Parts: sequence; structure tokens; C-alpha cells
Amino acid sequence: MLRKFYLLPLLATMAMAEAPPAAVTDLLSVIQPAADEASWLAIPWETNLTDARRKADAAGRPIFLWEMDGHPLGCT
Repeated sequence: MLRKFYLLPLLATMAMAEAPPAAVTDLLSVIQPAADEASWLAIPWETNLTDARRKADAAGRPIFLWEMDGHPLGCT
């Protein structure tokens, strides 16, 4: 669901340019990820490291830590 919000500026620009609906539909079918490309969305990601450590410990599993510094869009 969240990924569709990224398309809003593009769709707004196309609507202002009065793009035919078929063009918008064609574009969406090309740029939206297929089901096998979006499988990471099904992972129950944790945003709290303490909670993640507790759950990993209880399940006997390791933690995959995805961490970055700076602006989330890379605009530093």
C-alpha cells in the first residue's frame, strides 16, 4: 500500500498534462513490482531494536539489521 504513495506525484503530473487513461494504466503496469518482486513487504519488520532482540531471542533466530545514516533519500 505504501509504495502507491510514491506514484502520486507522477500521476498528478500526468493528470495535469491530460494523459489518456490508457497511458496511465500502461505506465502503472510497467512500474509496479510483480508479486515476487515485492515479497519483502510480507516480512514483519521491526522498527524497535529492543523488541526485535526479544523476539529473535525467543525464536532462537538472528537479527538482520538494516541501518543507515543520513537522509533517507540520499540527499545529504
